[in-house]
This record gives sequence, C-alpha cells and structure tokens, in this order.
Amino acid sequence: MARRRRKRKLKKWVKITIFLIIIVVFLIILCLLNRSKAVNSNIKSFVKAKEVSIDKVMLSINDDSIDKDFLRWYKDNYDLNKLYYYLEKNEYSRDIWHKLSGKSLIVLKDLHNNIYKDMDNVNVIDNKKDKFIFSFVGDVSLADNWYIMPEYDKRGKDIYGILDKDIVDIMTSSDVMIANNEFTISDRGEKMRGKYYTFRGSPKRLSIYKEMGVDLVTLANNHVYDFGSVAFNDMLEALKNNKIPYIGAGKDIDEASKPYYYVANGYKIGIVNATRAEKLVLTPGATDKSEGVFRCYDTEKLISVIKDTKSKSDYVLLLIHWGKEDSHGLEQVQIDTSKEYINAGVDAIIGSHAHVLQGFSFYNNKFISYNLGDFIFNNETKDTGILQLSLDNNGNFSYKFIPCLEKDEYTKLLNSDDKKRVLDLMKEWSDNSININQDGIISN
Repeated sequence: MARRRRKRKLKKWVKITIFLIIIVVFLIILCLLNRSKAVNSNIKSFVKAKEVSIDKVMLSINDDSIDKDFLRWYKDNYDLNKLYYYLEKNEYSRDIWHKLSGKSLIVLKDLHNNIYKDMDNVNVIDNKKDKFIFSFVGDVSLADNWYIMPEYDKRGKDIYGILDKDIVDIMTSSDVMIANNEFTISDRGEKMRGKYYTFRGSPKRLSIYKEMGVDLVTLANNHVYDFGSVAFNDMLEALKNNKIPYIGAGKDIDEASKPYYYVANGYKIGIVNATRAEKLVLTPGATDKSEGVFRCYDTEKLISVIKDTKSKSDYVLLLIHWGKEDSHGLEQVQIDTSKEYINAGVDAIIGSHAHVLQGFSFYNNKFISYNLGDFIFNNETKDTGILQLSLDNNGNFSYKFIPCLEKDEYTKLLNSDDKKRVLDLMKEWSDNSININQDGIISN
C-alpha cells in the first residue's frame, strides 16, 4: 500500500511539474511575441514620425563603401527610414540590408550599378526559398572511347541507362547542379604524347548534361587537354553553343581563372575552379597569351583570384582538382593549402581527382570536402555520392552527403545498410570533430 501511495504521489508531482513547464514555456513565447510586436510597432512609429535625410544616414552609417548616390537609389526602391531606425539604435550591421530588402549589400550595390546585364558569368536566380541547394558530383566522363558511353548507347534508356531515377531526381531538382567534366569534347585532335589515359567525347554528348540537370561544369583537371589544342578549343566552343557555363579553363589565364557567380536568396556566391592534380605535369596551364587550365601548384595566383572574388561576393566556393589517386588518405598539401584558401576568403572547398571518396573537415568553421571520387566514370565498383550545400535566408550554410554506388557502368542511390556503411566510412576518413547523422547531415 505504501508503495502505491508513493507511486500516486510521484505521478501527481510529475503532472504538476509538466504543467508548470508548459506554463513557463507559454509565458516565454508570449513575451517574445509581445517583444517582437513592440519592436515592429516602434519601427512603424519611427518610420511614420520621421522623414530621414540622406545626409543623416551618411553621418550615422560610417561605411566608406556607401555613398549618397547609392542611398538615393536605395531610398527610391526600399525604406530608408527603417534602415535609419537600426542606425539610431546602434543595431546596424551589414546583415541589416538583407533583413530589410531581402538582398545583401553587395547585391544591392550590383543592382544599383546595373552590372549584371554586362556579365556573361552571372546567373541571377530570383526565387525565395527556405534553402537554396547547390549540388556537386565528382568526376564525370562522357568519353566515347571509355566505358560509360558505349553502355549508354547499347542500353537505349538515355540517362536512365547509366543513372537511376532517384539520382536523376535529386540532380534535376537541385537549384544548381555542378559536375567535374573529366574529358575533352570534340570529334577532332590527336592524343597527347606521354599520356596513358586519354578521354574524348563527341559534342553531341552534351545533351546528357541536360538530362542530368547540370548547370555548371568544372574544367580545371588533367583530361580536358587530352587531344590537344584543336579538341580543347572545340570543347570551349561546344559548351558555349550548348549554353553550359564552365570554369577552370580558357583561351588565356583571364578566362581560365574567371569565377562564375550565382545570385540566390539575395546573396551573391562566387565559384572558382583550379587544379594541381598531375604529378607529371602535362596539361598546359593558361597564361596571358596561351590557352590551358587554371593551375595552382603555386598558390599565389589562386589566392589573388579568391580575394578578388570575395570582394565582389558574399561567399566563395572553391572547386579544386587535387589529391593522390585511389587513396582515401590526404596529402599534406591538401591540408595546408586548404587553410591558405580559407584564410584568403573561401567559404567552402569541394575537391575531386582521387577517383575515390575522401573525408570532410572544418577549418575556421568553413567546410572542406576533400574528394568526391568518380561519379560516372568507368567499369569499376566504387562508392561515390552527391554533396549538397544549402544556403538559407539568413546566410547560413548546411551540408549533406548522399551516398551512391558506381557499378557496372551504372550509378545508383544507396539506402538502408549500404547507405550507413558509406556514411560510417566517410566519418572514419574525416576529422575526429566531424559528425554525420543517418540522413547524411554533416556538422562539427
């Protein structure tokens, strides 16, 4: 009997405790809502009561990059009084611009100067989403003289002959889909001397990128020059004709090192591509007067490009071709130079070239994916995957890895135990601080 009384008494106190917790949570939420209403009410009262002058804002803002002409334009298109409210309350930061207008200060300045109409390397995507998704895959070969394309033709199922539908759905539903183009695109040219593996695909194969939902390809790698100058220039022309943007190679160093920009969720993201993949360097590096890829064996030029891109962007993504082939382990140069690039302004690094997966890391809270391995490449059985970087409306990135398997010239999505196996391996190959949950969400 005494035990029953104690149990009833315990249950009673548990119920009372839960009830009190609910009351406290309710009161907290009520206070926050009232505070939010009060702030909004204060802003509205402030806006109605004052007509703020450009000179007043200039005196308060203390930002040399902002001039009166820009503020006049802003006043004509947005609410200058709301901006001044935060200035007067000493609550100004550069984030306020996005909060008030839905666009970062950099994007607002670009719109004011109307620079996008003259740029061939920017894509303004004007759709507001909770999360804007950038997806990345590793090495892709659509070469006619290699394993994948003969099977693509023989199976007669278009893209579904080499990729399963689940993967295609993920790729085509991504806001931006980026792939490493690991072959040259031409029907002409002669094999480079001294190269054991050389890959060339017909320009007609570029329709497959459309099937895959690819929006941008990277060319800074060791196979885009496999069939010499003629094929290399055919590739650049074919990509342009098919309206597939590319980075990492060009007719000179200016084109090869040129970033590509996306304006998404009101933020501007610059994407840069470079390579330091070859141990025996055969692929020519672009110069002021000659074609080639953007090489970064010496980091000086790449760091300069990163700094310049960051000055024009809210975020910079670096796609880099590096690492030891067929090794899950890292070279010291990957670890050391990734820190240099992040210190210069890079917000995330995505690597390729190793033909196998390598792990993840964070440095100064910036994300590094060292290698995504092969995605559509050969007849070997290899783990691979899709990496997703999602940018929310507050300017925060989140990271997800989606495990896949390349086998028998076909890449499929992994689920259940197979998915867990790959995620466990990725954690094993990553820094000790890395966490990867069962959904593939990466954090530190």
